[in-house]
Amino acid sequence: MNGLSPKMTLQQINRISILGLAHIGDGVYELLTRTYLCAKGVTAVQDMHRKTVAMVKAPAQAAAAEKLLPMLTQEETAIYKRGRNAHVNSVPQHAELAQYHAATGLEALFGWLYLQGETERINRLYAAITEE
Repeated sequence: MNGLSPKMTLQQINRISILGLAHIGDGVYELLTRTYLCAKGVTAVQDMHRKTVAMVKAPAQAAAAEKLLPMLTQEETAIYKRGRNAHVNSVPQHAELAQYHAATGLEALFGWLYLQGETERINRLYAAITEE
């Protein structure tokens, strides 16, 4: 498997727990955000870190998920909902439970798409999130 460009089958992906998909999606989403900020010209390390954290924390991801929901296919919506409904053991202090669940759903979706090699779809969805 090529770790940077995986193309797993749905059968292989279905063997990964929904929280495992969210774990992968968390990394994908953060990398997209870091790349986006650098491409926008954010160069100071402190600014990059502060802005990245602001964009990847649960409340921001929950807002991003809300923005994307009308754009998702049935299959993508099902993955999002599985992630959103997953049992989590803890919630960060700065997030409400509903926000954290929505963020987990978004991360699961991005992880699921990434493992399929659906980089064009990921880029379209992320562009929709960041359009001003």
